[in-house]
This record gives sequence, C-alpha cells and structure tokens, in this order.
Amino acid sequence: MVTSFALLCLSIAIIESMAGILGNGMILAACSLSCIGSKTWSPYDMIVIFLSSSRFILQSWTTLDFFMSIFYETVNYKENVYIVSKIMFTFLNYSSLWFGAWLSVFYCIKVTSFTQPFFTWLKQRFARLVPWMLLTSCLCSITAAIPFAWDIYGGHNNFTAPSPLTNSSAMRTTRKDTLSILILLSNIGIGMPLILSVASSVLLIWSLWIHTRRMQNNASGFRDPSLEAHINAIKSVCSFLILYIIYFICVLVIVFTVLSPLSTGELICVVLTAACPTGHTMVLIWSNPKFRELPARIWHRTNCHVRTASM
Repeated sequence: MVTSFALLCLSIAIIESMAGILGNGMILAACSLSCIGSKTWSPYDMIVIFLSSSRFILQSWTTLDFFMSIFYETVNYKENVYIVSKIMFTFLNYSSLWFGAWLSVFYCIKVTSFTQPFFTWLKQRFARLVPWMLLTSCLCSITAAIPFAWDIYGGHNNFTAPSPLTNSSAMRTTRKDTLSILILLSNIGIGMPLILSVASSVLLIWSLWIHTRRMQNNASGFRDPSLEAHINAIKSVCSFLILYIIYFICVLVIVFTVLSPLSTGELICVVLTAACPTGHTMVLIWSNPKFRELPARIWHRTNCHVRTASM
C-alpha cells in the first residue's frame, strides 16, 4: 500500500517529468526544424538532439513507472518487468549524464580562447569527433546497465522465496559478491561525465577571468560580445553542474538500491531525479533564442491556419 507521503512525492515527480517531456519535445522540434534540409548537422545540434531524445524517452518511461507504482504496485515485483525497468532506467540515465557532459565540453571548446596545442587540435576536429563521442557514450551506458539484470535476478530470488536449488548460503554470498564486483567494474567509468563537466566549468571560469584581465588592460568596455558569450555559457554550464551533481548522486542511490524501496530517502531522490533534468532543459530553452521562439512561432502559425480556415 502506497503511503500518503509516497503518493505526494510520486505525484510531484510525475508533474516534473511531464514538464520535462514538454520542454525536451520543444527542443527536439526546434533542432529538427533547423536540421531539415541541411546536409551536415552542427555539433551543438547533434549533442542536443541526443540529449533531449534520451531525456524525452527517460522521462516518459519514468512517468509510466510512477503511475504503475501508484496504481499497480504489485507489477513492480514481477521479475521480468523489474529487470527491464531497471536496465532501461540505468541506460537512459547514464546516457543522459554522458550527453550532458559533452554539451558542457562543447561550451568550453566553443567559447574559451586558449591557444594551447591540445585545445587548438580539439577545436579543429571536434565536429568530426562528436558522432564517435556520442556512440561511445551509448556503448558505455549499455555496458554499465546490462549487469544489473543478473543482480536483480539474484536479489529477486532472495526476496520472494528460497529456492531448493540454492540452499547453500555460501553460494549465494559468493554470487552476490561476484555480481557486486561486476557491477562496480562496469559502472566505474560513470564518474567520467562528472569529471568532464567539472573540468569544463573550471576552464570556462578561468577563460572569463583571463579575458576580463585583457579588457581591463586595454581599457575596453564591458559590452564585448565575447565577454557576454562567456557569461551566458558560464551561467548555463554552472547551473547545469549544480543540477548534474545532485542528479548524479540521486541516480547512484537509486540504481545501486542504497535505500529501501519507497522509503523517505528514496522518495526524495526520486523527486530530485525528476526535477534536475527538467531544470536543465529549462536552462537550455532560456539560454537559446531558437528554443525560446519556437512556441511563439507555433502559436503564430496555428492562428494563421485558424483564420484561413474561418475565412
């Protein structure tokens, strides 16, 4: 039986996820419109399309899972449904973390003006590297998600009923330890997106400080477009970094089942896990005029069609 607090938290998470679905749908529509008829996609469009697609599917999936938790609680304890849900949740969350990290790297490469050979090399080849980076991220996410199938299977057997074929507690302990090591090894690289995001934010702030010093030495005004680009990028990356760290911790808590199901701590993590991607989606819409103008364009075209039809 779902408690009142659990029902409240799940309802909040559903509202947050649905807002994220709407926001990511807007971003997908805007990027698709700009890419239609274009032979080559920009690195930004590719990263944002992958990011918004993964979040759109993730938040649709989690919304369905939240409704199932409220109305069909026993379904979550069926072995096959639980395995698929855990694998999908892990894969989509890890993919979202990777794509978000690559977006931070893009801001860093695009805005900063470092002249070191590595940055020069990366700027020249970044557009060609983006498809491979996105593909590698998907493969890493799949690799990290698959071992949870065996972990859940073992945990499910221990939870439901003792099996006559697994009477030895030593065998179960050995299997659990082996699975824990396998999951740890397959997920150890998931900290890399966090490192990439932190490094990108630090480099952006450092670049802004250097650029500000140069303008002060040249007695320039503070309306430099380069400075404004730095400030906008830093606002986006730093706000994302704060959301990213919260999201990263909550995902690990949920994925590794640190807290008991539907406990107060897990429910708070669920609410935060639903809020953070939606928050970053809103930051993306706010920071890009192309995304902000889309609703107005849709509304204008709808009014034009309505007026034409009425005439």
